[in-house]
Amino acid sequence: MTAEQRDEIEALIAQVALGNQTAFSHLYEATSGKLLAVCLRVLNERAAAEDAMQEVYVKVWSKADRYQVTGHSPMTWLITIARNTAIDRLRSRKIDRNIADYSERIAEPGPSPEQSAVAASESRRIVACLDELEADRRAAITGAYLDGKSYKDLSEQFAVPLNTMRTWLRRGLSDLRECMSR
Repeated sequence: MTAEQRDEIEALIAQVALGNQTAFSHLYEATSGKLLAVCLRVLNERAAAEDAMQEVYVKVWSKADRYQVTGHSPMTWLITIARNTAIDRLRSRKIDRNIADYSERIAEPGPSPEQSAVAASESRRIVACLDELEADRRAAITGAYLDGKSYKDLSEQFAVPLNTMRTWLRRGLSDLRECMSR
């Protein structure tokens, strides 16, 4: 890089620090090829490198006021930002992969053997209590609470008034509750 190019990039960075969007655009045009190559060398994927580049230039925009002219190439500052950003993204991908690997080894959520045994026992108790009800009451309760039928549909199915069906269901649930509490 020539001294003239170095001075031009330093001037662009100074203008970016002042919020000059045109200078930012010129800085991007002058440096994006080199910085993309740095990101691509670290990440080995073009799409990931382009994503990293976007983050690099957001950092350049927000941190341009921190750049100090030291006699070193301003490209060194920009390359350092690009390289560190790419490395951070690479580490993040590795952490994501490690989490995915770990999550595959975790047991599937669901009931434990003890919970399954308790649920099976409760299920048998409920079925036994349902069997104690009259056949039409049992059919009405299972129709309403297991099959999702409306009270109106059930009253039509059993040819009883709607209020009678409500009474059947209320009394049937009361009988079930009493049976389950024994």
